[in-house]
Amino acid sequence: MESRFRFRVLARIIALLIVGFLGAQFIRPELANPPVTAELQTPAEVKRILKKSCYNCHSNETQLSWFDKPVPAYWIVLKHVREGRKHLNFSEIGALPAAQQNGALFESVSQIELGAMPLPAYEKLHPESTVTPEELAVLKNYLNSLVIKGPSSVAEIDAANADYEKWIQSGGSPAANVAPAPNGIAFQPEYKNWKAISSTERADNRSTRVILGNDIAVQAITDNKINPWPDGTEFAKVAWMQQVDDKGVVRDGKFFQVEFMIRDSQKYAKTLGWGWARWRGADLKPYGKDANFADECVGCHTPLANTNYVFTMPIGGQR
Repeated sequence: MESRFRFRVLARIIALLIVGFLGAQFIRPELANPPVTAELQTPAEVKRILKKSCYNCHSNETQLSWFDKPVPAYWIVLKHVREGRKHLNFSEIGALPAAQQNGALFESVSQIELGAMPLPAYEKLHPESTVTPEELAVLKNYLNSLVIKGPSSVAEIDAANADYEKWIQSGGSPAANVAPAPNGIAFQPEYKNWKAISSTERADNRSTRVILGNDIAVQAITDNKINPWPDGTEFAKVAWMQQVDDKGVVRDGKFFQVEFMIRDSQKYAKTLGWGWARWRGADLKPYGKDANFADECVGCHTPLANTNYVFTMPIGGQR
């Protein structure tokens, strides 16, 4: 009798699960494919790679696999697609200025190279999305072809050198003279006294970037406690446009921007535990129309959870 009772209970539980599963299939928010209005224009081989590896989440041409369609898998895919399109949509990006298109493609290739994209969990179930080393080389070669080549003029070099010297000698703009970022983060002129911890460059717009860290960041590097970075860590990434003379020598040119990452796991919990801010141009104009500009930063850094959302590792630092 007891065994029969247990069997009936188990049968009812299984029946309820089946009914629940079947009922959930009717809770399906629409995943529409809007018209393609301004697709990114690239050579056929580049487009083939992007379509294969990126378009399912980053375009208006999403094609679901059969195992993506049942709920709850459908809900997960829907969330990924909505977030992916919001951050980068290859079906609409062609409407942006060429520089922004190149920048978005550069960031995409960078995340592929870092192993952050395609998302590892997605790639395991969709092996066709894998970007092979050969395909990555095709994408990088295409990016390099977009870079304006040739030496800068003497006038451009002289102007850039004067701008750079002005930046060096200025000491630091008083914070009172610089408007805060739209999210309320104040400009920090003392960043010029921080220590350089790494450098990088952007091939898509020919800019050189130096990453500076405050004392807390430097001590964390010394102690090899950078994952996670301690609260109070602050980075400043300073960017200059590159200048190339007739001998091919690359030097820092016109000041482009300075951006900050400020670690406070509680205060900035909604933005990955980091505060984000950016000022552009010699007049240090705050970047962004409103506080939502930080979503751009979050979107780029989200895949880098294994490095506490930091792209550039410090020289001597470990992951």
